[in-house]
Amino acid sequence: MVENGARRGTALVTGGSRGIGAAAAIALAVDGWDVGVSYRTRSEAAEQVVAACEKVGRRAYAVQADVAEPEEIERLFDAVTGELGAIGAVVNNAGVVSPSGRVADYDLARLERVFRINTIGAFLVASAAVRRMSTANGGAGGVIVNVSSRGAVLGSAGEYVDYASSKAAVDTMTIGLANEVAKEGIRVLGVRPGLIETEIHEEGRLERIGTTPPLGRPGKAEEVAELIAFLASDRSSYMTGSMVDVAGGR
Repeated sequence: MVENGARRGTALVTGGSRGIGAAAAIALAVDGWDVGVSYRTRSEAAEQVVAACEKVGRRAYAVQADVAEPEEIERLFDAVTGELGAIGAVVNNAGVVSPSGRVADYDLARLERVFRINTIGAFLVASAAVRRMSTANGGAGGVIVNVSSRGAVLGSAGEYVDYASSKAAVDTMTIGLANEVAKEGIRVLGVRPGLIETEIHEEGRLERIGTTPPLGRPGKAEEVAELIAFLASDRSSYMTGSMVDVAGGR
């Protein structure tokens, strides 16, 4: 953490109104960042996250935006920069999952929704971040932390193969982008949460498989958020292109 309440800069968390995104926003605020939070529909929840960040002495700002829409991403970055200052860290977290099912039963609408938000949206957010952060463009550098999933490695057979695949693409983007921008002052890292206690799971799923990790329990959003805050900080200054699992050994 920074000492004596010093300010690190401005961080932007997409999908920051709930779950891992909300926990990450608060952890970043505790760690000294002013925090911009994007949300798609949950304005009240987003404002609660803003209040929690302000409670620890940081400025925070919520912006409604759909990360699947390029124009809205540009508006999001401009709004957060205008309110809080130049963005030095981006947590690329917004994502969706569809109801559990087999690949043979997926339709085009389901696939388009999952990949448009989880993969294309992640690319668009990362692209907007690089254009603003890159020292080649006059920026001051920064960090992008992509929130993936342990499912990207395990495959999520019989449940969410589309979700897992969309996150596997984010893993590849993390490695490739990290190499593209390493000499432009930008580090790019990925976090792969496992079974975490958030609303993304279908009812009963955590009760059914939550004890299967070697640690014998599901994780908490705050446990992922602490890692995100570490990766966004200069404490991880010699890390880029790395994927870090937070999955209880699963």
